[in-house]
Amino acid sequence: MEKVGNDKPKKVFCGVTVGAANSLFGGGGGMIAVPMLQKTGLDEKRAHATAILLILPVSVLSFLIYAIRGFYDANVLIPTALGVSLGGALGAFLLGKMPVKTVNLVFAFLQAAAGFSLLFL
Repeated sequence: MEKVGNDKPKKVFCGVTVGAANSLFGGGGGMIAVPMLQKTGLDEKRAHATAILLILPVSVLSFLIYAIRGFYDANVLIPTALGVSLGGALGAFLLGKMPVKTVNLVFAFLQAAAGFSLLFL
């Protein structure tokens, strides 16, 4: 198992940044969490897996706050949850099988595509 440094302020900053981004952008925290977790000493695959674990509680908390305010559409909940669950299982399986270089390239491509769509679409 990889040893991770004890730089707690850096980890707290990472958590605050990821939580704020996830709440503001509806799940964008994971794209910020991976590079930030790598800066705390995690390798690429551990950073991806840990980012998913971190996003769960902040997503639940964010949803509860949004739900109280009525900012959600229940009509998309079940089909989207099914798709997200299937995609999540597939992604977790592929993460264990893919070389680190491929994971990084796919992740970088998705970040670039997301940025492009926000800027130009």
